[in-house]
Amino acid sequence: MPRVLSVTRSIVVDVPPDEAYAAVSRPGDMGRWSPENLGTAAGTPDGPATPGTSFVGRNKRGAFRWVTRCTVTAADPGRRFSFRVHAIGVRRPRLRGPIATWEYRFAAEGSGTRVTETWTDDRRAWPDAVAAAFDRVVTGDRTFAEFQVGNIDRTLRNLKRELEAARRT
Repeated sequence: MPRVLSVTRSIVVDVPPDEAYAAVSRPGDMGRWSPENLGTAAGTPDGPATPGTSFVGRNKRGAFRWVTRCTVTAADPGRRFSFRVHAIGVRRPRLRGPIATWEYRFAAEGSGTRVTETWTDDRRAWPDAVAAAFDRVVTGDRTFAEFQVGNIDRTLRNLKRELEAARRT
């Protein structure tokens, strides 16, 4: 079976597109919703990120911790936010190379917003067999695509819960 290189999931959140975008475009806040991300390392600007903004993401999976170097590639308020992950390491992101791209799209739907999150595997140079073996070791015997479906679903549910709760208060 060929390697799945992209996963897309979406959810409708009862807030306007600009509000959903404002939350997601702050990389340091992602740790509040993501099951893997812990936010960003010190030095990341607090405001919404703009194209070219670089940040170090802190991550965890079980007992394992790592960091990634990311660069914002699109920041179109109320419509699209994306960044690419291009370095990884344990304490510092030293190993450079294409890893993944994360994209969020925002579209008005009724009185709310459809938030669509896409993960794209940028490890295109990796042979499929090598990627499959690596993926199964680091995800508990799943492909990254299968693993990311669960992560994205949890992230979107948590984002929805937080944004809608903030609107009710």
